[in-house]
Amino acid sequence: MIRHTKTLLAGVAAAAFMVTGALAGDLRINFDDLNPGPKKGFEDMVEMFKAENPDINVIVNINDREAHKTAIRNFLTADAPDITSWYPGNRMAPFVDAGLFEPVDDVWAENGFNEDLAAIKPTMSRDGKIWGVPYSYYQWGIYYRKDIFDLLKIEEPTTWAELMASCKVMNDNGVKPFTIGTKFLWTAAGVFDYINLRTNGYDVHNDLTAGKIKYTDPRIKQTFINWKQMIDECGFVDNHASMSWQDALAPFANGDAAMYVMGNFAVSGMKDAGLTNDQIDYFQFPEITEGLPRAEEAPADAFFIPTNAKNKEDAKKFLAFVGRADVQTKLNETIGQLPVNSKAKVGDDKFIQEGFATVSTAAGLAQFYDRDAPAAMAKAGMEGFQKFMLDPSTLDEVLAELDRVQEEVYK
Repeated sequence: MIRHTKTLLAGVAAAAFMVTGALAGDLRINFDDLNPGPKKGFEDMVEMFKAENPDINVIVNINDREAHKTAIRNFLTADAPDITSWYPGNRMAPFVDAGLFEPVDDVWAENGFNEDLAAIKPTMSRDGKIWGVPYSYYQWGIYYRKDIFDLLKIEEPTTWAELMASCKVMNDNGVKPFTIGTKFLWTAAGVFDYINLRTNGYDVHNDLTAGKIKYTDPRIKQTFINWKQMIDECGFVDNHASMSWQDALAPFANGDAAMYVMGNFAVSGMKDAGLTNDQIDYFQFPEITEGLPRAEEAPADAFFIPTNAKNKEDAKKFLAFVGRADVQTKLNETIGQLPVNSKAKVGDDKFIQEGFATVSTAAGLAQFYDRDAPAAMAKAGMEGFQKFMLDPSTLDEVLAELDRVQEEVYK
């Protein structure tokens, strides 16, 4: 009898183990940043999650951002992971509309995110539902070589006229004012966004990306006229259409160029290229139209659950983990960006502090042209921006083409 009981208990234990084993699933995550800082931050975060959830086998696939952008539609339909990184706003809209992302209102409600992530909730919402959890956002602006500015006795410009005057000093001394790499187009959109925000303000910029204003509108044309002045009187490095944003760090690092309109994620690349904190600094994009409320570019990054994910239960555990204040504090300290959770701590790094001061006092926050505009419009727009940068005489042709695309996209 005793022997039979032991056998029965052993059988129950084995069955329990098998059940536990069945519940312990693989959690596959696709992440989209191979740059050293973001990659380390993500990997550290995954290790922290695994330590808290030893029964979950996390499998990560880290890809280059451009490759991720190209592949996402295919893997969401053919072989979906359980989590994927992607972008809020209009950039998530095609996948939401196609039924390829899972709503996560329950994750927000159960973890207090409706309060702690309230600032970005509208950007994560569509059709009355919430579609992901953001983990970071970051400021854009002008990063510059402080040692070169000091050598040439240039102060941080706060107005358009001061920026043009600073560019003249740089050009007179053989330093190209701006570096940029437009091979993948979006960097040109960053310049456009800022000139348009400073020329016309946040509401006009939003109306343009919402399809309510034509590109040939005189206000938008003025943005391009200002951009042409920047090209003519400042200037960008040669051959920028053949360079990625990382390639464009080289002329900045070796002192051939002194400024870079860029997001804060580029700072780690600048330091990897040999520059120190004392050689790099940051200022807000200068005022163009006097008196306009200052709006800033501050894109957010987020994680989403594909509708075709196989392990949605553990995927929701991961999203709940990602949105926590302590997790966002640690992650953003590593990647040099700003946490979205209002209870998280902002890092001591000078660029993080400057970024927080910039975005927390802004009258409005734009996501980025290719996130605020629908994908088809953003593609045509960024192709037009690059074409204009390479040959400003094409302005009218570019604007007319963008109006044509706009009519098709927003109809």
